[in-house]
Amino acid sequence: MKKSIEEDVFIPLYPKSAVEDKSSVGSKFQERRFWSAVKLLSNILLWDGIVYEDTGRDLGLSKLLNRYLLLNLMNTPPGLENIEKCKKVVECLPERWFQDLQSGSTLPELLNFCQHLLQ
Repeated sequence: MKKSIEEDVFIPLYPKSAVEDKSSVGSKFQERRFWSAVKLLSNILLWDGIVYEDTGRDLGLSKLLNRYLLLNLMNTPPGLENIEKCKKVVECLPERWFQDLQSGSTLPELLNFCQHLLQ
């Protein structure tokens, strides 16, 4: 899983003007790479309970979500597309990670994602 994140994940960041046209090659490529990374996130987090929780959280949240996916989310204009992307990321997260958290708190690895959601 670590090797896949390090060697296979690449989400280019193009200038806003280059991806505003959703039919452009750059925009389509960026979207495919984003959704491929979300699929990898889902697959990594499906191993929750099989691999050590710290390992899954480090790979899925610290290395994949915070390093790659969040940059794309922050550069996606506010609106339905951004909401859909965020919903898919949230769907990947194991519910069990949140059972013992107090109301209004989150995992340390999710602080930046939560800030993005609040904005």
